[in-house]
Amino acid sequence: MPAAARWCLLALAVASLGLGIVGLFVPVLPTVPFVLLAAWAAGHSSPRLSQWLLTHPRFGAHIADWQRAGVVGRRAKWTATVAMTASAATTWLLLGNHWAALAGVAAMACVLVWLWLRPEEAALGDSGRR
Repeated sequence: MPAAARWCLLALAVASLGLGIVGLFVPVLPTVPFVLLAAWAAGHSSPRLSQWLLTHPRFGAHIADWQRAGVVGRRAKWTATVAMTASAATTWLLLGNHWAALAGVAAMACVLVWLWLRPEEAALGDSGRR
């Protein structure tokens, strides 16, 4: 991979990780998609950052499960459901009966349906941790 592309992916990884960290404190900014994007970009640009993410005590196992089998744990699903429900209610109350609020709530509902359709554990052949 050309050096310029590697640097762009590294910048994407660092920016995504930063946004994911901000998302821990800002309810309407999602954490997980940014951390997963950071892991993907780091995997293509920085073995050191990729290894750090995969061995992180809080995110590492979740990233590895996602990369290996698209697994999202039940606790993460419920956390996302509660957070999106609160965000949807806040959006609806602040924007009122407006098309933008409806679009935001509909987008969150679609993401929740997709999320709940993800497996909660790897198939027997997909995981070395069984």
